[in-house]
Amino acid sequence: MTDKFHEECGVFGIYGHTDAATLTILSLHSLQHRGQEASGIVTYDGFQFHIERHIGLIGDTFTKPSVINRLPGYSAIGHNRYSTTGEEEFRNVQPFFADFAEGGFAVAHNGNLTNAAFIRHSLQKRGAIFHSTSDTEVILHLIAMSSEIDLVNRLIDAIKQIEGAFSLVALSSKILIGCRDSLGVRPLVLGNIEGSYVLASETCALDIIGARYIRDIKPGELIVITESKIEIFFPFDKKKPRFCVFEYVYFARPDSIVEGKSVYAVRKRIGKELARESSIDADIIVPVPDSGTPVAIGFAQEAQIPFELGIIRNHYVGRTFISPTENIRHMGVKLKYNANRKLIEGKRVILVDDSIVRGTTSQKIVAIIRDAGALEVHMCIASPPTISGCYYGVDTPEKKNLLASHMNIEEIAEFLKVDSLSFLTIDGLYQAVSAVDRNNQIPQFCDACFTGEYPTNLTDREEMD
Repeated sequence: MTDKFHEECGVFGIYGHTDAATLTILSLHSLQHRGQEASGIVTYDGFQFHIERHIGLIGDTFTKPSVINRLPGYSAIGHNRYSTTGEEEFRNVQPFFADFAEGGFAVAHNGNLTNAAFIRHSLQKRGAIFHSTSDTEVILHLIAMSSEIDLVNRLIDAIKQIEGAFSLVALSSKILIGCRDSLGVRPLVLGNIEGSYVLASETCALDIIGARYIRDIKPGELIVITESKIEIFFPFDKKKPRFCVFEYVYFARPDSIVEGKSVYAVRKRIGKELARESSIDADIIVPVPDSGTPVAIGFAQEAQIPFELGIIRNHYVGRTFISPTENIRHMGVKLKYNANRKLIEGKRVILVDDSIVRGTTSQKIVAIIRDAGALEVHMCIASPPTISGCYYGVDTPEKKNLLASHMNIEEIAEFLKVDSLSFLTIDGLYQAVSAVDRNNQIPQFCDACFTGEYPTNLTDREEMD
């Protein structure tokens, strides 16, 4: 159906609330955009842990009273999954749970460890037995084998051995933990509801339950929440943050506040910058829904060209609908997008989208617009050409399958059959997000998918090569 980047994962945690499970379900629902494959929740009721993990959307699996009743407790962590490491199997659904000598411990992780395979092999040689193919299980084994005494120090010992990107939440019988890697690649925020602290991937998860946003967890910060206090640790050497710039372009929900910035406002600024860089004469601006919409609004305002909903998206298309017959599968993008013909016919159209990955979906959308009678079709992309894969928690195709890795802009335009094609420059993206160009590096982001410059070691990748 699409050749978009697939979202990573969403995490949530809450400590000390009588409705812990219900609030976790609601928050995971608001984080569903970060992973639609599976969800899981672990709760603790003062005596024992309770675990529910299901394949499918949170609204289809966790909202039944029978499921909620199996999750008593005043503390919980939850996870929405899209597989980036490990197959699409039930055994890879998080949170993961282990019984240590000190008691039960559950962990949920957003991101990707770039040395997980290397550590996994080392642990297996020492006798560790893995029950999943997920990189998150590596963290549990490292904790189990740590020589440190208390649980927090054992976790710190474990995360000091891993590389890559991770924002994680963890739960024991006495504490809730939140942690980000030293570069802060993936988001994690702290909030409070009725005196109970919560952790979440995005602020939209706080909004849905009426929690108050306090602040972002800082890069390299580990926060320990107990019944009586919060303890803060910074176990890593301080590094220049490298937050994922693509969170602003596509991943985060537009109503979230990410690293102190409104995602919606940033996307409108991206659109304005894109309009300034492209300077195309046209009759209407049409977003490719839904992520292209705020960008297209900003573009239209800057270019003073009317914004129109020239493509209508069917929100009720899923895997089960497109699978039954070969004829339906061949309908492809038409099941999801339809041109608003009366608006398109006889017009010079600028299509605005967030990115081009393989280009197959973009090609079909252009064909839909042309079939609706457009005189011209121009495409403007709200990010630079994607030339490299992501190894930090995003499911991206191999480099050879990324259109921009082996075609220049003119060749891509010919492949898409557009009259012109514009990508936002990397400096334009930095200007829109942080009001500086990339060379000033204030702040610096992880932009490896656009530049090929990775901020961490890629140990597993290097071993493969």
